[in-house]
Amino acid sequence: MTVRIEQDLLGPREVPGAAYWGIHTLRARENFAISGRVIGEEGDLIHALAAIKLAAAEANRDLGLLQGPHAAAIIAACREIMAGALRDQFLVDQMQGGAGTSTNMNANEVIANRALELMGRTKGDYAHLHPNEHVNLGQSTNDVYPTALRLATWTAIGRLLTAMADLRQAFAAKAAEFSDILKMGRTQLQEAVPMTLGQEFGAFATMLAEDEARLCEARALLCEINLGATAVGTGLTAHPDYAARARARLEALTGIPLINAPDLIEATQDCGVFVQVSGVLKRVAVKLSKTCNDLRLLSSGPRAGLNEINLPARQAGSSIMPGKVNPVIPEVVNQIAFGVIGNDITITMAAEAGQLQLNAFEPVIACTISRSIRHLTAGCETLRAHCITGITANRAALAQSVTQSIGIVTALNPYIGYENATELAREAFASGRGVCELALERGLLPEALLATILSPEHLTRPSRPLISPQVRGG
Repeated sequence: MTVRIEQDLLGPREVPGAAYWGIHTLRARENFAISGRVIGEEGDLIHALAAIKLAAAEANRDLGLLQGPHAAAIIAACREIMAGALRDQFLVDQMQGGAGTSTNMNANEVIANRALELMGRTKGDYAHLHPNEHVNLGQSTNDVYPTALRLATWTAIGRLLTAMADLRQAFAAKAAEFSDILKMGRTQLQEAVPMTLGQEFGAFATMLAEDEARLCEARALLCEINLGATAVGTGLTAHPDYAARARARLEALTGIPLINAPDLIEATQDCGVFVQVSGVLKRVAVKLSKTCNDLRLLSSGPRAGLNEINLPARQAGSSIMPGKVNPVIPEVVNQIAFGVIGNDITITMAAEAGQLQLNAFEPVIACTISRSIRHLTAGCETLRAHCITGITANRAALAQSVTQSIGIVTALNPYIGYENATELAREAFASGRGVCELALERGLLPEALLATILSPEHLTRPSRPLISPQVRGG
Protein backbone atom coordinates (compact mmCIF):
# COMPACT_ATOMS: atom_id res chain seq x y z
CA MET A 1 0.00 0.00 0.00
CA THR A 2 1.36 3.40 -0.95
CA VAL A 3 1.71 6.00 1.76
CA ARG A 4 2.33 9.72 1.97
CA ILE A 5 4.05 11.61 4.76
CA GLU A 6 2.12 14.29 6.62
CA GLN A 7 3.34 16.35 9.54
CA ASP A 8 1.73 18.15 12.47
CA LEU A 9 3.12 19.73 15.63
CA LEU A 10 3.85 16.26 17.05
CA GLY A 11 5.94 15.22 14.07
CA PRO A 12 5.62 13.27 10.78
CA ARG A 13 3.40 10.22 10.21
CA GLU A 14 2.65 7.91 7.34
CA VAL A 15 -0.90 8.19 5.97
CA PRO A 16 -2.35 5.74 3.41
CA GLY A 17 -1.86 7.29 -0.01
CA ALA A 18 -5.47 6.62 -1.08
CA ALA A 19 -6.99 8.14 2.04
CA TYR A 20 -8.78 11.46 1.84
CA TRP A 21 -8.28 11.94 5.56
CA GLY A 22 -4.94 13.03 6.97
CA ILE A 23 -2.68 13.08 10.01
CA HIS A 24 -5.18 14.66 12.39
CA THR A 25 -7.74 11.99 11.59
CA LEU A 26 -5.04 9.32 11.95
CA ARG A 27 -4.15 10.46 15.45
CA ALA A 28 -7.82 10.75 16.44
CA ARG A 29 -8.46 7.17 15.29
CA GLU A 30 -5.59 6.01 17.49
CA ASN A 31 -6.70 8.07 20.48
CA PHE A 32 -10.44 7.48 20.45
CA ALA A 33 -11.39 3.85 19.87
CA ILE A 34 -14.37 4.26 22.18
CA SER A 35 -17.91 3.81 20.87
CA GLY A 36 -17.35 1.81 17.71
CA ARG A 37 -19.56 4.29 15.85
CA VAL A 38 -17.77 6.77 13.57
CA ILE A 39 -19.01 10.20 12.53
CA GLY A 40 -19.52 8.99 8.95
CA GLU A 41 -22.54 7.06 10.26
CA GLU A 42 -24.13 10.34 11.28
CA GLY A 43 -25.32 11.48 7.86
CA ASP A 44 -27.00 14.62 9.13
CA LEU A 45 -23.83 15.78 10.87
CA ILE A 46 -21.60 15.17 7.83
CA HIS A 47 -24.09 16.93 5.55
CA ALA A 48 -24.14 19.88 7.95
CA LEU A 49 -20.34 20.06 8.14
CA ALA A 50 -20.04 20.07 4.35
CA ALA A 51 -22.72 22.75 4.06
CA ILE A 52 -20.89 24.93 6.60
CA LYS A 53 -17.57 24.56 4.78
CA LEU A 54 -19.27 25.38 1.47
CA ALA A 55 -20.97 28.47 2.91
CA ALA A 56 -17.68 29.56 4.46
CA ALA A 57 -15.82 29.17 1.17
CA GLU A 58 -18.40 31.24 -0.70
CA ALA A 59 -18.37 33.96 1.98
CA ASN A 60 -14.57 34.12 2.05
CA ARG A 61 -14.43 34.16 -1.76
CA ASP A 62 -16.90 37.03 -1.96
CA LEU A 63 -14.90 38.93 0.67
CA GLY A 64 -11.74 38.52 -1.40
CA LEU A 65 -10.06 36.28 1.16
CA LEU A 66 -10.09 33.01 -0.80
CA GLN A 67 -8.86 32.75 -4.35
CA GLY A 68 -11.38 31.67 -6.97
CA PRO A 69 -9.76 28.33 -7.91
CA HIS A 70 -9.42 27.34 -4.25
CA ALA A 71 -13.00 28.32 -3.51
CA ALA A 72 -14.34 26.50 -6.58
CA ALA A 73 -12.55 23.26 -5.67
CA ILE A 74 -13.66 23.41 -2.03
CA ILE A 75 -17.25 24.15 -3.04
CA ALA A 76 -17.29 21.27 -5.52
CA ALA A 77 -15.90 18.85 -2.93
CA CYS A 78 -18.47 19.99 -0.38
CA ARG A 79 -21.32 19.50 -2.83
CA GLU A 80 -20.16 15.93 -3.46
CA ILE A 81 -20.10 15.21 0.26
CA MET A 82 -23.53 16.78 0.75
CA ALA A 83 -24.77 14.41 -1.96
CA GLY A 84 -23.46 11.43 0.04
CA ALA A 85 -19.95 10.90 -1.35
CA LEU A 86 -16.89 9.99 0.75
CA ARG A 87 -18.84 9.06 3.89
CA ASP A 88 -16.41 6.17 4.43
CA GLN A 89 -13.63 8.74 4.89
CA PHE A 90 -15.16 10.22 8.04
CA LEU A 91 -13.59 7.78 10.45
CA VAL A 92 -13.12 9.43 13.82
CA ASP A 93 -15.10 8.02 16.70
CA GLN A 94 -18.17 9.98 17.69
CA MET A 95 -16.98 9.90 21.31
CA GLN A 96 -13.85 12.03 21.42
CA GLY A 97 -11.94 14.53 23.47
CA GLY A 98 -11.07 17.96 22.14
CA ALA A 99 -14.52 19.58 21.87
CA GLY A 100 -15.06 18.19 18.36
CA THR A 101 -11.69 19.23 16.91
CA SER A 102 -11.14 15.73 15.52
CA THR A 103 -14.48 15.87 13.72
CA ASN A 104 -13.78 19.31 12.27
CA MET A 105 -10.27 18.30 11.13
CA ASN A 106 -11.55 15.05 9.61
CA ALA A 107 -13.91 17.21 7.52
CA ASN A 108 -11.20 19.74 6.66
CA GLU A 109 -8.82 17.02 5.50
CA VAL A 110 -11.35 15.10 3.41
CA ILE A 111 -12.58 18.28 1.73
CA ALA A 112 -9.03 19.54 1.12
CA ASN A 113 -7.81 16.29 -0.44
CA ARG A 114 -10.86 15.92 -2.65
CA ALA A 115 -10.45 19.58 -3.70
CA LEU A 116 -6.81 18.91 -4.52
CA GLU A 117 -7.89 16.04 -6.77
CA LEU A 118 -10.36 18.30 -8.53
CA MET A 119 -7.54 20.79 -9.09
CA GLY A 120 -5.39 18.05 -10.66
CA ARG A 121 -3.14 17.75 -7.62
CA THR A 122 -2.30 14.75 -5.45
CA LYS A 123 -3.68 14.10 -1.99
CA GLY A 124 -1.56 15.66 0.70
CA ASP A 125 -0.21 18.43 -1.55
CA TYR A 126 -1.19 21.01 1.04
CA ALA A 127 1.14 23.67 -0.33
CA HIS A 128 -1.51 24.26 -2.98
CA LEU A 129 -4.65 23.87 -0.83
CA HIS A 130 -4.48 23.43 2.94
CA PRO A 131 -7.07 21.93 5.33
CA ASN A 132 -6.57 24.72 7.88
CA GLU A 133 -5.54 27.72 5.82
CA HIS A 134 -8.16 27.33 3.09
CA VAL A 135 -10.96 24.93 4.10
CA ASN A 136 -11.03 26.19 7.70
CA LEU A 137 -10.46 29.85 6.78
CA GLY A 138 -12.19 32.23 9.21
CA GLN A 139 -13.41 29.31 11.29
CA SER A 140 -12.73 27.37 14.46
CA THR A 141 -13.95 24.02 15.69
CA ASN A 142 -15.67 26.08 18.38
CA ASP A 143 -18.10 27.65 15.95
CA VAL A 144 -18.18 25.00 13.20
CA TYR A 145 -18.94 22.01 15.42
CA PRO A 146 -21.76 23.58 17.49
CA THR A 147 -23.34 24.96 14.32
CA ALA A 148 -23.14 21.56 12.62
CA LEU A 149 -24.67 19.91 15.67
CA ARG A 150 -27.57 22.35 15.64
CA LEU A 151 -28.24 21.79 11.93
CA ALA A 152 -28.01 18.01 12.26
CA THR A 153 -30.35 17.98 15.24
CA TRP A 154 -32.84 20.26 13.46
CA THR A 155 -32.89 17.89 10.47
CA ALA A 156 -33.24 14.73 12.56
CA ILE A 157 -36.10 16.22 14.55
CA GLY A 158 -37.92 16.80 11.26
CA ARG A 159 -37.99 13.04 10.68
CA LEU A 160 -39.12 12.42 14.23
CA LEU A 161 -41.97 14.91 13.83
CA THR A 162 -43.09 13.08 10.69
CA ALA A 163 -43.03 9.73 12.51
CA MET A 164 -44.96 11.20 15.43
CA ALA A 165 -47.58 12.68 13.11
CA ASP A 166 -48.04 9.33 11.36
CA LEU A 167 -48.44 7.59 14.72
CA ARG A 168 -50.90 10.23 15.90
CA GLN A 169 -53.00 9.73 12.78
CA ALA A 170 -53.01 5.96 13.39
CA PHE A 171 -54.32 6.52 16.92
CA ALA A 172 -56.92 8.97 15.59
CA ALA A 173 -58.10 6.42 13.04
CA LYS A 174 -58.57 3.85 15.80
CA ALA A 175 -60.41 6.46 17.88
CA ALA A 176 -62.90 6.88 15.04
CA GLU A 177 -63.19 3.11 14.55
CA PHE A 178 -63.86 2.53 18.26
CA SER A 179 -66.10 5.56 18.83
CA ASP A 180 -69.23 3.47 19.52
CA ILE A 181 -67.67 0.95 21.93
CA LEU A 182 -68.56 1.58 25.58
CA LYS A 183 -66.09 0.51 28.26
CA MET A 184 -65.16 1.28 31.85
CA GLY A 185 -62.61 3.96 32.51
CA ARG A 186 -60.18 3.31 35.34
CA THR A 187 -58.40 5.50 37.86
CA GLN A 188 -55.69 4.05 40.10
CA LEU A 189 -56.37 0.73 38.33
CA GLN A 190 -59.87 0.67 39.83
CA GLU A 191 -63.14 0.98 37.92
CA ALA A 192 -64.19 4.60 37.59
CA VAL A 193 -66.89 5.69 35.14
CA PRO A 194 -67.80 4.64 31.59
CA MET A 195 -66.17 6.06 28.50
CA THR A 196 -65.73 4.86 24.94
CA LEU A 197 -62.73 3.00 23.66
CA GLY A 198 -62.59 5.69 20.98
CA GLN A 199 -62.16 8.36 23.65
CA GLU A 200 -59.30 6.39 25.14
CA PHE A 201 -57.48 6.14 21.81
CA GLY A 202 -58.31 9.76 21.03
CA ALA A 203 -56.45 10.76 24.19
CA PHE A 204 -53.37 8.90 22.93
CA ALA A 205 -53.55 10.94 19.72
CA THR A 206 -53.95 14.20 21.65
CA MET A 207 -50.92 13.46 23.82
CA LEU A 208 -48.81 13.03 20.71
CA ALA A 209 -50.16 16.24 19.20
CA GLU A 210 -49.16 18.15 22.31
CA ASP A 211 -45.65 16.74 22.17
CA GLU A 212 -45.33 17.58 18.47
CA ALA A 213 -46.09 21.20 19.35
CA ARG A 214 -43.54 21.27 22.18
CA LEU A 215 -40.90 19.67 19.94
CA CYS A 216 -41.51 22.29 17.23
CA GLU A 217 -40.98 25.01 19.82
CA ALA A 218 -37.70 23.49 20.98
CA ARG A 219 -36.56 22.86 17.42
CA ALA A 220 -36.89 26.56 16.60
CA LEU A 221 -34.24 27.36 19.22
CA LEU A 222 -31.68 25.40 17.20
CA CYS A 223 -31.82 28.03 14.46
CA GLU A 224 -29.58 30.42 16.42
CA ILE A 225 -25.97 29.67 15.46
CA ASN A 226 -22.55 30.97 16.50
CA LEU A 227 -20.84 30.67 13.11
CA GLY A 228 -18.29 33.50 12.91
CA ALA A 229 -17.46 33.31 16.60
CA THR A 230 -14.18 31.46 15.89
CA ALA A 231 -12.35 30.42 19.08
CA VAL A 232 -14.15 32.12 21.97
CA GLY A 233 -16.77 34.34 20.35
CA THR A 234 -14.70 37.41 19.55
CA GLY A 235 -14.48 36.52 15.86
CA LEU A 236 -10.68 36.69 15.79
CA THR A 237 -9.31 35.81 12.27
CA ALA A 238 -12.74 36.21 10.66
CA HIS A 239 -13.70 39.16 8.44
CA PRO A 240 -16.24 41.56 10.07
CA ASP A 241 -18.81 40.67 7.41
CA TYR A 242 -18.08 36.95 7.40
CA ALA A 243 -20.65 35.82 10.00
CA ALA A 244 -23.61 37.43 8.27
CA ARG A 245 -22.53 36.29 4.79
CA ALA A 246 -21.79 32.73 5.85
CA ARG A 247 -25.09 32.51 7.73
CA ALA A 248 -27.05 33.73 4.70
CA ARG A 249 -25.36 31.20 2.40
CA LEU A 250 -25.88 28.40 4.91
CA GLU A 251 -29.56 29.24 5.22
CA ALA A 252 -29.93 29.13 1.44
CA LEU A 253 -28.15 25.77 1.28
CA THR A 254 -30.10 24.06 4.06
CA GLY A 255 -33.50 25.74 3.99
CA ILE A 256 -33.26 26.22 7.75
CA PRO A 257 -34.27 29.73 8.98
CA LEU A 258 -30.98 30.55 10.69
CA ILE A 259 -30.10 33.60 12.74
CA ASN A 260 -26.76 34.84 14.04
CA ALA A 261 -26.53 34.69 17.82
CA PRO A 262 -26.62 38.25 19.21
CA ASP A 263 -23.82 37.45 21.69
CA LEU A 264 -21.27 35.11 20.11
CA ILE A 265 -19.27 34.74 23.32
CA GLU A 266 -22.35 33.51 25.17
CA ALA A 267 -23.43 31.31 22.27
CA THR A 268 -20.01 29.62 22.06
CA GLN A 269 -20.01 28.46 25.67
CA ASP A 270 -23.72 27.75 26.20
CA CYS A 271 -25.30 24.34 25.52
CA GLY A 272 -28.70 25.22 26.97
CA VAL A 273 -30.50 24.58 23.70
CA PHE A 274 -29.52 20.92 23.83
CA VAL A 275 -30.75 20.65 27.41
CA GLN A 276 -34.06 22.11 26.23
CA VAL A 277 -34.36 19.81 23.23
CA SER A 278 -33.36 16.76 25.26
CA GLY A 279 -35.93 17.64 27.90
CA VAL A 280 -38.67 17.65 25.27
CA LEU A 281 -37.38 14.36 23.86
CA LYS A 282 -37.63 12.95 27.38
CA ARG A 283 -41.20 14.23 27.59
CA VAL A 284 -42.02 12.46 24.32
CA ALA A 285 -40.41 9.28 25.62
CA VAL A 286 -42.27 9.38 28.94
CA LYS A 287 -45.66 9.82 27.30
CA LEU A 288 -45.00 7.20 24.63
CA SER A 289 -43.97 4.79 27.36
CA LYS A 290 -47.10 5.57 29.37
CA THR A 291 -49.21 4.90 26.27
CA CYS A 292 -47.44 1.57 25.74
CA ASN A 293 -48.03 0.66 29.39
CA ASP A 294 -51.73 1.23 28.76
CA LEU A 295 -51.72 -0.87 25.60
CA ARG A 296 -50.08 -3.73 27.47
CA LEU A 297 -52.62 -3.49 30.29
CA LEU A 298 -55.63 -3.25 27.99
CA SER A 299 -54.47 -6.29 26.02
CA SER A 300 -53.46 -8.36 29.05
CA GLY A 301 -54.83 -11.87 29.21
CA PRO A 302 -56.13 -13.36 27.07
CA ARG A 303 -58.29 -15.01 29.75
CA ALA A 304 -56.90 -13.80 33.07
CA GLY A 305 -56.33 -10.12 32.23
CA LEU A 306 -58.36 -7.12 31.04
CA ASN A 307 -58.59 -8.51 27.49
CA GLU A 308 -60.24 -5.36 26.15
CA ILE A 309 -58.16 -5.07 22.99
CA ASN A 310 -56.08 -7.41 20.86
CA LEU A 311 -52.61 -6.38 19.75
CA PRO A 312 -51.35 -7.91 16.50
CA ALA A 313 -49.46 -11.13 17.14
CA ARG A 314 -45.89 -10.45 15.98
CA GLN A 315 -44.01 -13.54 17.16
CA ALA A 316 -44.20 -16.57 19.43
CA GLY A 317 -43.81 -15.41 23.00
CA SER A 318 -42.19 -18.26 24.84
CA SER A 319 -39.72 -21.07 24.43
CA ILE A 320 -41.57 -23.12 27.03
CA MET A 321 -45.24 -22.02 27.03
CA PRO A 322 -46.99 -23.03 23.79
CA GLY A 323 -49.43 -20.51 22.37
CA LYS A 324 -48.15 -17.56 24.40
CA VAL A 325 -47.95 -14.22 22.55
CA ASN A 326 -46.36 -11.20 24.17
CA PRO A 327 -46.81 -7.43 23.56
CA VAL A 328 -43.32 -7.13 22.13
CA ILE A 329 -43.86 -3.91 20.19
CA PRO A 330 -45.01 -1.82 23.18
CA GLU A 331 -42.23 -3.45 25.18
CA VAL A 332 -39.51 -2.30 22.80
CA VAL A 333 -40.91 1.24 22.81
CA ASN A 334 -40.84 1.16 26.62
CA GLN A 335 -37.15 0.28 26.43
CA ILE A 336 -36.47 3.05 23.94
CA ALA A 337 -38.05 5.45 26.42
CA PHE A 338 -35.85 4.22 29.25
CA GLY A 339 -32.79 4.91 27.08
CA VAL A 340 -33.95 8.41 26.12
CA ILE A 341 -34.59 9.27 29.76
CA GLY A 342 -31.06 8.14 30.63
CA ASN A 343 -29.66 10.07 27.67
CA ASP A 344 -31.25 13.22 29.05
CA ILE A 345 -29.17 12.86 32.21
CA THR A 346 -26.01 12.51 30.10
CA ILE A 347 -26.84 15.65 28.10
CA THR A 348 -27.67 17.58 31.26
CA MET A 349 -24.36 16.69 32.88
CA ALA A 350 -22.38 17.43 29.70
CA ALA A 351 -23.98 20.86 29.34
CA GLU A 352 -23.28 21.66 32.98
CA ALA A 353 -19.64 20.53 32.76
CA GLY A 354 -18.39 23.26 30.41
CA GLN A 355 -15.95 25.81 31.77
CA LEU A 356 -15.46 29.44 30.88
CA GLN A 357 -15.62 30.20 27.14
CA LEU A 358 -16.20 26.67 25.76
CA ASN A 359 -17.95 23.43 26.49
CA ALA A 360 -15.53 20.61 25.66
CA PHE A 361 -18.20 17.93 26.01
CA GLU A 362 -20.34 18.59 22.97
CA PRO A 363 -19.26 15.32 21.32
CA VAL A 364 -21.13 13.28 23.93
CA ILE A 365 -24.10 15.63 23.52
CA ALA A 366 -23.92 15.06 19.76
CA CYS A 367 -23.91 11.28 19.80
CA THR A 368 -26.40 11.05 22.68
CA ILE A 369 -29.03 13.42 21.31
CA SER A 370 -28.70 11.79 17.89
CA ARG A 371 -29.31 8.39 19.45
CA SER A 372 -32.39 9.62 21.31
CA ILE A 373 -33.91 11.11 18.17
CA ARG A 374 -33.02 8.12 16.02
CA HIS A 375 -34.48 5.62 18.49
CA LEU A 376 -37.65 7.63 19.09
CA THR A 377 -38.20 7.94 15.34
CA ALA A 378 -37.79 4.19 14.85
CA GLY A 379 -39.99 3.54 17.88
CA CYS A 380 -42.85 5.67 16.55
CA GLU A 381 -42.62 4.06 13.12
CA THR A 382 -42.50 0.54 14.60
CA LEU A 383 -45.38 1.16 17.00
CA ARG A 384 -47.57 2.48 14.21
CA ALA A 385 -46.76 -0.13 11.56
CA HIS A 386 -46.52 -3.24 13.73
CA CYS A 387 -49.04 -2.52 16.47
CA ILE A 388 -51.53 0.35 16.32
CA THR A 389 -52.88 -0.18 12.82
CA GLY A 390 -53.70 -3.81 13.62
CA ILE A 391 -55.40 -3.39 17.01
CA THR A 392 -58.91 -4.84 17.33
CA ALA A 393 -61.46 -4.47 20.12
CA ASN A 394 -63.03 -7.26 22.17
CA ARG A 395 -66.54 -5.85 22.03
CA ALA A 396 -68.21 -8.60 24.05
CA ALA A 397 -65.70 -8.38 26.89
CA LEU A 398 -65.99 -4.59 26.97
CA ALA A 399 -69.79 -4.69 27.07
CA GLN A 400 -69.74 -7.25 29.86
CA SER A 401 -67.31 -5.18 31.92
CA VAL A 402 -69.67 -2.20 31.75
CA THR A 403 -72.72 -4.27 32.65
CA GLN A 404 -71.01 -5.88 35.63
CA SER A 405 -69.14 -2.82 36.83
CA ILE A 406 -69.98 -1.16 40.10
CA GLY A 407 -68.53 2.04 38.69
CA ILE A 408 -71.67 2.84 36.71
CA VAL A 409 -73.38 3.70 40.00
CA THR A 410 -71.70 7.11 39.64
CA ALA A 411 -74.02 7.84 36.72
CA LEU A 412 -77.04 7.11 38.96
CA ASN A 413 -75.83 9.35 41.78
CA PRO A 414 -77.49 12.57 40.46
CA TYR A 415 -80.84 10.75 40.33
CA ILE A 416 -80.92 8.56 43.47
CA GLY A 417 -78.58 10.51 45.76
CA TYR A 418 -75.14 9.74 47.16
CA GLU A 419 -76.36 7.63 50.11
CA ASN A 420 -78.57 5.41 47.96
CA ALA A 421 -75.79 5.09 45.39
CA THR A 422 -73.27 4.10 48.07
CA GLU A 423 -75.61 1.44 49.48
CA LEU A 424 -76.29 0.15 45.99
CA ALA A 425 -72.55 -0.14 45.28
CA ARG A 426 -71.95 -1.92 48.59
CA GLU A 427 -74.68 -4.48 47.97
CA ALA A 428 -73.59 -5.06 44.38
CA PHE A 429 -70.03 -5.74 45.50
CA ALA A 430 -71.11 -8.07 48.32
CA SER A 431 -73.66 -10.02 46.30
CA GLY A 432 -71.97 -10.09 42.92
CA ARG A 433 -75.18 -8.80 41.35
CA GLY A 434 -75.39 -5.94 38.87
CA VAL A 435 -76.04 -2.33 39.82
CA CYS A 436 -78.84 -1.98 37.30
CA GLU A 437 -80.54 -5.14 38.51
CA LEU A 438 -80.52 -3.92 42.12
CA ALA A 439 -81.69 -0.42 41.21
CA LEU A 440 -84.71 -1.83 39.41
CA GLU A 441 -85.43 -4.29 42.21
CA ARG A 442 -85.46 -1.48 44.76
CA GLY A 443 -87.60 0.72 42.56
CA LEU A 444 -85.05 3.51 42.62
CA LEU A 445 -85.53 4.32 38.94
CA PRO A 446 -87.98 3.27 36.22
CA GLU A 447 -86.52 0.91 33.63
CA ALA A 448 -86.86 3.31 30.68
CA LEU A 449 -85.14 6.16 32.53
CA LEU A 450 -82.38 3.82 33.71
CA ALA A 451 -81.73 2.73 30.13
CA THR A 452 -81.48 6.34 29.02
CA ILE A 453 -79.13 7.27 31.86
CA LEU A 454 -76.86 4.37 30.95
CA SER A 455 -76.84 5.04 27.20
CA PRO A 456 -73.41 5.74 25.65
CA GLU A 457 -74.52 9.22 24.61
CA HIS A 458 -75.35 10.12 28.22
CA LEU A 459 -72.49 8.30 29.93
CA THR A 460 -69.55 9.59 27.93
CA ARG A 461 -70.06 13.35 27.81
CA PRO A 462 -71.54 16.21 29.86
CA SER A 463 -75.35 16.29 29.75
CA ARG A 464 -78.30 17.96 31.39
CA PRO A 465 -80.19 16.02 34.12
CA LEU A 466 -82.93 13.84 32.67
CA ILE A 467 -85.20 14.60 35.63
CA SER A 468 -85.44 17.57 37.97
CA PRO A 469 -83.58 17.50 41.31
CA GLN A 470 -86.89 17.45 43.21
CA VAL A 471 -87.67 13.90 42.17
CA ARG A 472 -84.23 12.39 42.71
CA GLY A 473 -84.31 9.28 44.83
CA GLY A 474 -87.30 7.71 43.13
